[in-house]
Amino acid sequence: MGFAVQCSTYAYSICTPRRLAPTLSFQAAYKWNGFKIRSNNQMRVLCAADDNQSSNLASQRKRKVVEHICLLNAKEDLSEEEENDMLDYLYTTQYQMGGIIAISLGRISAQNGDQYTHALYMRFQRKENLEKFYENSFYLKVLKDHVMTYCHELMNMDYESEVDDDMLSIFRKGEEFSHGVEFVLLLSFNAGALDNQVEHALASLATVMLESPSLIVQFTQGSNFNPSSKEYTHTVVIRFRSVEAFEIFIHSQEYKNVWLSKFQPIVQKSLSLHFLVDPVGTEIM
Repeated sequence: MGFAVQCSTYAYSICTPRRLAPTLSFQAAYKWNGFKIRSNNQMRVLCAADDNQSSNLASQRKRKVVEHICLLNAKEDLSEEEENDMLDYLYTTQYQMGGIIAISLGRISAQNGDQYTHALYMRFQRKENLEKFYENSFYLKVLKDHVMTYCHELMNMDYESEVDDDMLSIFRKGEEFSHGVEFVLLLSFNAGALDNQVEHALASLATVMLESPSLIVQFTQGSNFNPSSKEYTHTVVIRFRSVEAFEIFIHSQEYKNVWLSKFQPIVQKSLSLHFLVDPVGTEIM
């Protein structure tokens, strides 16, 4: 099984190859990177003369994306109806504004030191899209009426990363992204930690990802540039194929060794959490 990783300062991406031909259901014609894409219940990316050449080119190209993490601390008496209302409105924001190209969210599966109960992940094409998102009147109303009504507080983290330059990887579409576990790791490094130590630790983690292609769908990370939350400096997001895959990786000796030898000596504070990826937002609010 092939596997690709892009390593640069504070920016890594891992995405496993797809088992099926890359098709998506759209009823329109698009252009992507200058290549024409037409749809008749299927969308095909025409980027090379034959499938082998297309596969080789796709594995070499990378595209920068901007990722957004929002952690919520819900009130203790939150009802199931209120929780569904909050999650549905957050999920369907993607249909009310431009720039959001991927989203997942859910109830955090285990208790954590910072008492966060829910997590929201979003991917944007560019920083400009993220800036417009924060200022969007619809999103601000959702926060006011359907989020902060039910929550004590929230924290936002934003970072730039890279993914394979193909439609399914960028938009997190296809069978492999329709389920699984989203794992979020927040890190704050010691003030005395050198840049090369941080980079080496993150590269070591990327190597462990490369050795686990059957467990992981995609892996991205980057340094936080959100000025409102400086408690954590770096974010890692890993999409696991299943709960079983998540458990195998987290308890693996390889992951434990990297954490103990590379991260623990230079990490001041860390927070790890995960949530199941389930279909939500059945109605457009």
